[in-house]
Amino acid sequence: MTLGQEFGGYARQVERGVERAHAASEALAELALGGTAVGTGLNCPPGFAKEVIDRVSRRTDLVFRRADDHFEAQGARDAAVEASGAMRTIAVSLMKIANDLRLLGSGPRCGLGEISLPALQPGSSTMPGKVNPVLCESVTQVAAQVIGNDAAIAVAATHGHLELNTFLPVIARNLLESICLLANASALFAGRCVVGIGASRDRTVEFVERSLATLTALLPSIGYDRAAEVAKEAHRSGRTVREVCIELRVLPTEGLDALLDP
Repeated sequence: MTLGQEFGGYARQVERGVERAHAASEALAELALGGTAVGTGLNCPPGFAKEVIDRVSRRTDLVFRRADDHFEAQGARDAAVEASGAMRTIAVSLMKIANDLRLLGSGPRCGLGEISLPALQPGSSTMPGKVNPVLCESVTQVAAQVIGNDAAIAVAATHGHLELNTFLPVIARNLLESICLLANASALFAGRCVVGIGASRDRTVEFVERSLATLTALLPSIGYDRAAEVAKEAHRSGRTVREVCIELRVLPTEGLDALLDP
């Protein structure tokens, strides 16, 4: 695979995360105003809910609407659970991406070193010149907090006993924190890390050329047993698959070059 394919996968994760956030925000646009204590609307002035929701919509420049069923809207907090789940999914995606970038940038000599991360600090306190993946590590810590917040929200939402959920404060507090943490971490991650990533071309070409896995492309032409013979000899001698194939004359040079072209 190419770095472009790898990073394309990351990009798609981010795109899907944005889609999930928009879908969750749509569910949150339903307000339980006008249901009074338990959803019956007892003693609520006529037109109160519509007027207040219209004012809130104008003040926030967002489109809110009245709940379809006040008994569901006040006894449960499923929309908030859904939104928190979307935040958790985004957090999981970002943790996977940040961890991958940290591993791909490890080295430069004793790790993978396939990419270079921006140097945001002068180095570590004990290893001069070392580039710490500080933003990757920050993102993973944010993700851990968001996952924890989601667990607390799920527990709080189960406490909608009968017609009223009194755990709204912890739900609201954790959901707002998750949103703020993810928004800030995403912006910093993109602006201070991702845009400055470079490909270590020589390193990646070396990895591909020395990989025994390139033999997979030769299987239809030389068969499994012959490919295994080449792999064992390449591993034993420390040479590349290409070098061993040429020595053993398993294929004409032109055909070999075409099949081993990454």
